[in-house]
Amino acid sequence: MSDFLFPKGAPQRGIFCNRTLNLRSLGAIGYDMDYTLVQYHVREWETTAFNHARDRMLREGWPVEKLEFTPHLMIQGLIVDLETGNLLKVNRFGFVKTAFHGTGSMNYEDQRRLYSRIVVDHREDRFIFLSTLFSLSEACLFAELVELFDTDQLPMVADYEELYWRVRRAIDGAHAEGLLKAEILADLDRAVDRDPQTAEALLDQKQSGKKLMLITNSDWPYTRLLMAHAIDPFLPEGTTWRDLFDLVIVSSRKPDFFTSRSPALEVVNDEGMLKPVEGKLEKGKVYFGGNAALVEKTLGLEGDRILYVGDHFFGDVHATKSTMRWRTALVVRELESDLKAAYAFGEQEQLLEELMEQKNVLERRIAQMRLRLQRGQDKDELKPRLEELRTEFAALDEKIAPLARASARTGNANWGSLMRAGNDKSYLADYVERHADIYTSRVSNFLFETPFAYFRSARGSLPHDKSAPDLD
Repeated sequence: MSDFLFPKGAPQRGIFCNRTLNLRSLGAIGYDMDYTLVQYHVREWETTAFNHARDRMLREGWPVEKLEFTPHLMIQGLIVDLETGNLLKVNRFGFVKTAFHGTGSMNYEDQRRLYSRIVVDHREDRFIFLSTLFSLSEACLFAELVELFDTDQLPMVADYEELYWRVRRAIDGAHAEGLLKAEILADLDRAVDRDPQTAEALLDQKQSGKKLMLITNSDWPYTRLLMAHAIDPFLPEGTTWRDLFDLVIVSSRKPDFFTSRSPALEVVNDEGMLKPVEGKLEKGKVYFGGNAALVEKTLGLEGDRILYVGDHFFGDVHATKSTMRWRTALVVRELESDLKAAYAFGEQEQLLEELMEQKNVLERRIAQMRLRLQRGQDKDELKPRLEELRTEFAALDEKIAPLARASARTGNANWGSLMRAGNDKSYLADYVERHADIYTSRVSNFLFETPFAYFRSARGSLPHDKSAPDLD
């Protein structure tokens, strides 16, 4: 019998490895829910979140009735500068590559004047890292309010920092009031992007002997309805999403879940009524709160025998990795469209690289000629040749410029690629690399790799890797 190869997904549906991970060695896999197991239609969710926050501010007397959520204005991974009110795209070294003030990009000179001597670090009080898709509505609302503030239409705030925290309070309030989730639940088909392959991937993992967990910050009534809508229609008849998971933990309070010793309470009915728990957690039950150490005790597993999959940099992978040493997988939903755009631009990108290599050669020849002229060598011969090369260089630059502009806008017209900032890795990409063992665009991508996959990290590249050795 010939060997059978399980069909692979599209290239943008891949799972990408930062640190070698053997799925066969795992005893358990834990999942976040929002934007992980359950994907939302981003535009619908973020528009709803934006509108609730705006309406909340409107009730407080803010002149925001004309503000609207603008899709694609912002992307995941931007940084808010609380001092200037700017939104920044930053590379892995903390240098600003693109800046917006309000809803428009800053010109190069203004950007250079503000940031040429500044290294951005989100751990400083001045900067806020907008690391999740839930930040899109927040960034858009803040940018639009900056423009109102600049035209003296917001006397209720003193500066950009206060403005940002008022926006954050409005966004958080929209979530806390329950109106946002109530609107989502009222029309799940509009809000939830169902993926049939997610259930299939989970079934494969379950049947391979892995213990599956759902650990979410959402409450039980919301979790129960959302998971039933997203997963149940694609399971074998007579089974539900509850049959997939050995443990279900709601209202987990991540990232504190991974660092605290908070007690767990059992959820005893659909309305979320609670009762105390003694000892270990029990398979098949739903729990409120608790902590990661209790999960390890219950499963009889610890550290690198557990993989946790989530979309939140701080709530899902940072604390998980740094405190518990669990293996980590990050779901970056927008990566999929980003990669599709990059693949579509592939031939032009290759042409750009070839032209840039020609430019590098020309630059080196021009620099060497200038040095010879500086030394007084062969002036009569070199001067006209130098002018010829400069003309050739200018013509080459004219070919490069439109390709470079198009490359910089690949993925998003305002900000470019999610994972790149110019030629370098973006701040977000650096964070992914440091905290996620593997990353992918959606949970269902595990379907194409099987529960027995061995992910090997690529050999790290260094700037000198491409230089050819002189063997003479």
